[in-house]
Amino acid sequence: MKRGPQRGFARTDRVAEQIRRDLSELIRSEIRDPRVQQVSLTAVEVTPDYAHAKVFYTALVGESEREALAKGLKRASGFLRHELSRQLLLRTVPELHFEYDTSVERGISLSSLIDSAVSRTADDSAEAADDASGND
Repeated sequence: MKRGPQRGFARTDRVAEQIRRDLSELIRSEIRDPRVQQVSLTAVEVTPDYAHAKVFYTALVGESEREALAKGLKRASGFLRHELSRQLLLRTVPELHFEYDTSVERGISLSSLIDSAVSRTADDSAEAADDASGND
């Protein structure tokens, strides 16, 4: 029997989103390490066999504190995986690999570049208008 086109998200996408939600709650409520208290999980990518999950995170910390944050997450990964095994209905709970997500910083940087370009354009337009009215 032929199946129609798949609707909605693939199962791996749904599992990845569930892992992200559960990990966020676990980090917030169960992890006592002060290095990881301010972390925000942005996305999770799961391999098709559910053996590995790449967890993207960001935090409002300086460049110097990122390494300590990464070490804190790596240290907590075993505990987090164990707790996920209690919550997820999966035969295999993925091994967690944490990666810092630079997209937020890139977005802020691009936004500031756009803002400065817009303000320069507005300043140039105002100068051109002043020059045009002064020449008349």
